[in-house]
Amino acid sequence: MQTHARVVIVGGGCVGAGILYGLAKRGWTDVALLERTQLTAGSTWHAAGLVPSYARNINVGRMIKKTIEIYEGLEAETGQPVGWHKCGQLRIANSRDRLDEFKSYMSVADVQGMRAQLLTPAEARELCPLLHNDHMLGALYHPDDGHIAPADVTHAMAKGARDLGAKAYLNTEVTGFKRTAGGEWLVETTKGDITCEHVICATGNYARQTGALLGLDIPAIPILHQYWVTEAVPEIVERKRQGRPEMPILRDEGFEGYLREEGDGLMFGPYERTEHLKLFAEDGVPSWFGADLVEEDFEAVSWNWGQALQLVPALGRVGIKANVRGPFQMTADELPLMGPARGLPNVWLAEGVPGGILWGGTIGYYLSERIVEGGNSLDTSDLDPRRFGDYASKAWTREKVREAWGTHAEQKYPGQDMPAARPQKTAPSYDRLTELGAVWGVLNGWEMPNWFAPKGVEAKDQYSWRWTPKGVFVGEEVQAVRNAVGLVEMTPMTKFEVSGRGAAAWLDKILANRLPAAGRVTLAHHLTVGGGVQAEYMVARLKDDLFYLISTPRAERWNFDDLSKLLLADGSVSLRNVTNDRGCFTVVGPKARDVLQPLTEIDLSNESFPWFSVKTGSVALASDVRLLRVNYESELGWELYHPLPYQRQLLDAILKEGEKHGMRLVGLHALESLRLEKSYRAMYRDMNPELNALESGLERFIRLDKGDFVGRDAVLEYKTRNDQRRSVTLKIETDGASALACEGLYIDGELVGRITSGGYGYALGHDVALALLPERLAKPGTKLDVAILGEWRVAEVIADSPYDPTSARARM
Repeated sequence: MQTHARVVIVGGGCVGAGILYGLAKRGWTDVALLERTQLTAGSTWHAAGLVPSYARNINVGRMIKKTIEIYEGLEAETGQPVGWHKCGQLRIANSRDRLDEFKSYMSVADVQGMRAQLLTPAEARELCPLLHNDHMLGALYHPDDGHIAPADVTHAMAKGARDLGAKAYLNTEVTGFKRTAGGEWLVETTKGDITCEHVICATGNYARQTGALLGLDIPAIPILHQYWVTEAVPEIVERKRQGRPEMPILRDEGFEGYLREEGDGLMFGPYERTEHLKLFAEDGVPSWFGADLVEEDFEAVSWNWGQALQLVPALGRVGIKANVRGPFQMTADELPLMGPARGLPNVWLAEGVPGGILWGGTIGYYLSERIVEGGNSLDTSDLDPRRFGDYASKAWTREKVREAWGTHAEQKYPGQDMPAARPQKTAPSYDRLTELGAVWGVLNGWEMPNWFAPKGVEAKDQYSWRWTPKGVFVGEEVQAVRNAVGLVEMTPMTKFEVSGRGAAAWLDKILANRLPAAGRVTLAHHLTVGGGVQAEYMVARLKDDLFYLISTPRAERWNFDDLSKLLLADGSVSLRNVTNDRGCFTVVGPKARDVLQPLTEIDLSNESFPWFSVKTGSVALASDVRLLRVNYESELGWELYHPLPYQRQLLDAILKEGEKHGMRLVGLHALESLRLEKSYRAMYRDMNPELNALESGLERFIRLDKGDFVGRDAVLEYKTRNDQRRSVTLKIETDGASALACEGLYIDGELVGRITSGGYGYALGHDVALALLPERLAKPGTKLDVAILGEWRVAEVIADSPYDPTSARARM
C-alpha cells in the first residue's frame, strides 16, 4: 500500500465509492480508499436499492436529483452495468392532510427541477393495477424515480475512479489517526501507515467507532430494517409477457412501507413502528460482522403485512422466497452528516447516511466539491454534521433515531416538533412558563415556547398544512407586541465572547460590517469565500477589547467551530462559548420602557440609551445584566442577557410589572410573523452559504469600503453580473393556508423565482413572504402567481419592511 496520499477515504460502501469517484472526476486522483473487508460489505450489498426523489426541502431534493443524474450516466461512462430501473414511484394519499402535503409539494418539485404529477385514484390504479385501495384520495407520481443494483453501482463508481488514477485498498482496516507536526494526518492501518492532507470518514455502521478514534461522538446509530422477496407473481409474469413497463414503486400510508417488482416477484419493505424498532451495534459493530444479515423479525411488522395483504392481494397469493434484514445508519432527522468534522482541520464526515444508495452519488459530488473548490454550488447546510450540538449524546441519539425511523411513514407537518427525548435542556423559566400555558418547541436541544395557550385552551400544538385555531392566540401575541408589550423567552440564542488585544482586528477581517464602537451594537455577517452567508451575528461591543456575539440557536456548535478554526496562533484573541451561562428575555412593545424602567437604575430614555446601544447593570435582583436595545420584532424594546441563576426571579419581576401594562407572553410563531412584517431575513432560509449576500438583500450590512474581509471579492464580482437576483418582499392574499418556503413563483406559467420563507402577517392582515426573483422583476408592483395547496394566488412585490418602514417605533 502507498504511504502518502492527498486524501484518504475510510469506508468502501456506496458512499465511500461515490466520494472516490467525485474527487477523481474533479481531478484529485491522489486518493486512497481504505476498506476493512470488501467493497459493499457493510450495508450496501443488502440495500433495497431505492432512489426516491420526494423531499419538500429544496436543497435535499436538488441533491437527490444529482444522484439520479450521476447514476444514469455511469454505465455508459464506465462500461459497468448498474441495474438502473427507471420505473417511477407512486405515493398514495388516503387523507386530506396527506393530499395537502402533496399539493404543497408540487411547485417545490418544479423549483427543484423534479418531474412530479398529482394523479386521481383512477390514474394511480392504472399505473399500479395490483393496488386495491378504495379509500385513496389521490397520489403523487415521480416518473424519474427507480431502483438500482446496490453492489453494481458501487463497483461502477469505484471503477470510474480507478480508471482516472484513484486507488482502493481492500482488507485494510483503519486502527487509528494521529496529527503530525506538519499538520497532516497519519492514518494507521493493519497494512501499514499512510500520511495524507485530508481524511474522509464514510464508515456506515462503524461511524461511532471511527468517530471515537478521532475523539468525536457521532450522533448516529444503526437501525435494523427488513424486506421480503416473493416467488413469481402471475400478474407480473403476464405483464412482462405482454411487454408492459415495470410498475412504479408503491408507497401507501395504509401499510406503511414500499412495494416494488423484483424479478418476477415483489419486494415488500415495511417500516417498523417505534415500539417494535430494533437498533444495532449501539456499543460497536461486533468483530464477526461483515457481509452478514440478522434473523427475520416478522412480529415487528405483522400489522404492516396484514394491511398490505388487503391493499395488494397479489402479495398474499404467492410464497416468500427470501427475507433480508440488516443494519444501516440513522440520524435524528433522517439526513446524513456530510461536511467538516468539528475541531479537526481537514477531517470530513460522510456518516449517518440513512440510505447509502440514495445518497452515495450526491454526497460524492458535493463533498468533493466542498473539499476541492472550497464551497458548494448549492446550500448543503441541512447536512452539516455540526447542526447537532452537545445535547446530541448517545442516549439522546438512541431515542431520536428510534423515533425518526419508527415514525418514518407517518404524516409530518411544517414546523412539527417531535416528542422523543424531551424535555432535555430547559431554562429556569421552564416550569413557570409551563404554568402560564407555554406550548413548547425545541431549538438546539433547548425547550422554547412556540405559543401560549390561554386558560381553558389545551396547551398542545396544532399541526396542519392549513390554518388552525391557535392562529387566533398567535395573532393576539403579535398585537400585544405592536400595541402594548410582550415578553419573549430567548435563552437558546447562541452567545459567544471574543476578547483580547487582537480581538477587534481579528473580527474586522472576518465580518463584512464595520465593528461598533464601545457601548454600541451592530448586525454583521461572516461570509463564505464565495460571498454567501456563513453566519449572522448581533455584535455588542462591551469594551474596546471585549465583544459579545449573538447568533441563531441552530448554529452554536457550527459557528463556534468556524471561528475557532480561524483563531490566531499568537493567543491575542480569546473565543468563549457562553451560551449556557446566560439566559435572555426580550421585553418589546410601545410600553417596554414603562415595564423595565421601574426595575433598573439604568436610564432607559432615548437620550441616555439610544437604539442599537448596550449597557450592563442590574434589573430587579439580577446583576450583570447586558441590556441590548435591539430586537427581532422592530418595536421599542430591549434584550436582557442575564446570568441564568437569576432568571426565575427576573421573570417574576418583569411579569409583575408587566401586568400593569397589558404584557403578553410571546412565542416563536408570533416572532416569525413579526419578523416577516419587517422583511428581516432568517439564517438558512432567506440567507445561506449558497446565496450571495447581495442576493439576500444585505447591502446595508456589507461595507465594501472598510478594507478586506472574508468574501469581499466574491461580493464585488457579483455586483458586476448581469443576471443578478434579489431578495424581495411579497404580499399574498390567502385564505385558509399560508405560503411556507420553496414554492415556485410564475408569470404566464413560466417559473421565474421562489419563496424563501413566508407566513401570515397578523398586524397587516395578509401573508408576507420573502422571495428570490431576477432583478428585472424585483420592482414593487410586479405581480406573480403562486400555488398554495394547489390553489393559485396572486403575489405582489412590495417595498421591504411593510410594517413601519422607517423603524420609527423602534427608535421611540
